[in-house]
Amino acid sequence: MTDYVTFDDRGAGPLEPDAMLPSQFFGALRRKVRLDGERLLMIAVLEDAVHCFQKHARATDPRGRQLFLEAEEWIMATERRWFFSFENVCDTLGLDPDYVREGLVAWREADAHGNPASRRVADGATLLNASGA
Repeated sequence: MTDYVTFDDRGAGPLEPDAMLPSQFFGALRRKVRLDGERLLMIAVLEDAVHCFQKHARATDPRGRQLFLEAEEWIMATERRWFFSFENVCDTLGLDPDYVREGLVAWREADAHGNPASRRVADGATLLNASGA
């Protein structure tokens, strides 16, 4: 038996990101905001976009690829003319749209490099980085 602890044994400590299941994140978001119809719909729209973005990120079939590209386009758009734009949805729900966007881009990059944890996220079994909510 050894008397030393490796970095892997210690974990990342304060550098480890806050993480939770997607259902925990969106459930907490539903409890955090006033639950009027518009906000509930905005949560559902955001939840669906994140789900499509993660589930279909590696899709090769036309339908899956289309769902990913539509979600990505909506998430990356910075315009605010439409009431249900990504920017307006995030602002209304008290989320920083740039922070959410950066988290999804980081997840996508990890997924593209074959990080097995990112696959479990998309499958709904592991973690989704919390987006400051």
